Amino acid sequence: MRGYPVAVPKDASVLLEVDGFEVAISNPGKLFFEQAGITKLDLVNYYLALAPGALRGVMDRPMALKRFVNGAAGEAFFQKRAPASVPDYVRTVELSFPSGRTADEVVVSNGAALAWVVNLGCIDLNPHPVRAGDLDHPDELRVDLDPGPGVPWSTVREVAVVAGEVLSDHGLTGWPKTSGSRGIHVYARIEPRWTFSEVRRAALALAREVERRAPELATSKWWKEERHGVFIDYNQNAKDRTVASVYSVRPVPDARVSAPLLWSEVPTAELADFTVKTMPDRYARLGDVGAGIDDAVGSLEGLLDLSARDEAAGQGDAPWPPNYAKQPGEPPRVQPSKRRMPLDGEAPPDPKAPRGRVGSVAPAMPSPTARRADGIAAPTGRRRSAHPLIVISQAKAKEDAMAGLERWKKRHPKAAKLLAEDDVLVDGMRGRSSLWYRVRVNLRHVPEAERPAAEPPDPDYDPWTEYRGADPSER
Repeated sequence: MRGYPVAVPKDASVLLEVDGFEVAISNPGKLFFEQAGITKLDLVNYYLALAPGALRGVMDRPMALKRFVNGAAGEAFFQKRAPASVPDYVRTVELSFPSGRTADEVVVSNGAALAWVVNLGCIDLNPHPVRAGDLDHPDELRVDLDPGPGVPWSTVREVAVVAGEVLSDHGLTGWPKTSGSRGIHVYARIEPRWTFSEVRRAALALAREVERRAPELATSKWWKEERHGVFIDYNQNAKDRTVASVYSVRPVPDARVSAPLLWSEVPTAELADFTVKTMPDRYARLGDVGAGIDDAVGSLEGLLDLSARDEAAGQGDAPWPPNYAKQPGEPPRVQPSKRRMPLDGEAPPDPKAPRGRVGSVAPAMPSPTARRADGIAAPTGRRRSAHPLIVISQAKAKEDAMAGLERWKKRHPKAAKLLAEDDVLVDGMRGRSSLWYRVRVNLRHVPEAERPAAEPPDPDYDPWTEYRGADPSER
């Protein structure tokens, strides 16, 4: 399926006929991937060339619009609500969120709607794991394998194979795909009869079982300070979480794609092999290698039984994302190094934990006005980190945050030389409608006497300034 120009109403747009509908593509020649030379119209035609496969990943699912109106190198913003006016070939459905709010989200169910969302600047597609006909019961379990800093791609592939084995051993069929970034996703179709909480519980049990089978390679630990190797992000199965769908193009310079794989390909697959320019030929040769996923519907009972055994052995719930209300049975929602009291069986916290300096604990709403000029924070009533973590920078753009890190390294060259790759923590933080970035450094490898004191972040972006000034009805 491709879009064929049928008219050119003006120089800045082209009209395509897709599935019997006319779809206007504005600024078709705009470069969306400058390094790869890929325009917006190239991106639209990529998706239409693979439309049966791309639609299989999003069909009848509500979708959060992640819009890159200035191309892949520009800043993205999230749009949960559908535009006020949508074409007849685009459906919407009202979705409720953990906050209690609701929104009409776009539902893609044909090629014309697919082209339309790409025209809005959606480089990748981010559907929810539910169908529009039943928004309360997911039909997809998502295994998201996220490598930590310095973890080789070969390790990610090894962990993916283990995850596939765990799924198979518990009655489910795994369908692997590259994330298009650094990781691998493994999806499994499930009967839509379990709640989001139950699906997340099953995903947590799977993550812990993968960790048991490959303890040197994988982790189920939520807190970054406890992780090693590949993190199995069980929380991607919580309500309102979305993941880039199969065949989605990712906003990286060479326009890599979240490519479905055969299990036989996983041990040798290379991320750079799957791009906007190479995938159409692969699709023409092999077809959609994930085409059988909708026919491989399984039950969560096996993983839920595993979860029950874990719970009976003392492994209860694990932390939820910070924007969710505290859940029954959830452990303390605070990093282990910041707990006032140890959990059962844990060693007591370090009594020498640093106190009073910004950077040892990030404020709930990072506000420059909460800090004194010397970088000292007023007491918050919370224990300071036993790990020597300091906040280096907070910025709206990732490159600005990383530039702040480079300036810090120049100011403290001795400490910088002692940092391991995973001592630098770069966090993409969800703001009101877009990401902002925080860089922290763990000084664990720097002798205590030589550790630089925490300083006010540079730059010191406050993501909540606009929020505080917004109309309350829009919050």
